[in-house]
Amino acid sequence: MSNVPESVRYTKDHEWAKVEGKRARVGITDYAQDQLTDVVYVELPPIGKAFKQGDPIGTVESVKAVSEIFAPLTGKVVDVNKALVDKPEIVNKDPYGEGWMVVLEAADPSQAKSLLDAGAYRKLIGE
Repeated sequence: MSNVPESVRYTKDHEWAKVEGKRARVGITDYAQDQLTDVVYVELPPIGKAFKQGDPIGTVESVKAVSEIFAPLTGKVVDVNKALVDKPEIVNKDPYGEGWMVVLEAADPSQAKSLLDAGAYRKLIGE
């Protein structure tokens, strides 16, 4: 079974967002990293770039596939996890902690209400 923390919101594309005020820390879910298997490369957006909810903001490459990362909320990138450049495998080890990918300054933090809660996400992935 996948780790599905109650403290974050989820997209149907397997991203998570932890909203704190106007900022949202974003990454891919434990389920997503498990499906991808060994992550070998992560491409993240530049700081300052703005995205609309659902826009592709980067990619995750594994030995199995290349997958896009989508913005769970509309906002501007204010931080990226530079550690993933040299150690992309952190995503596999700790997707909700050290494996976070970007921090967005949300244009409208209430968009998080449109995301899945942990129960709905578990249902989506069949757990």
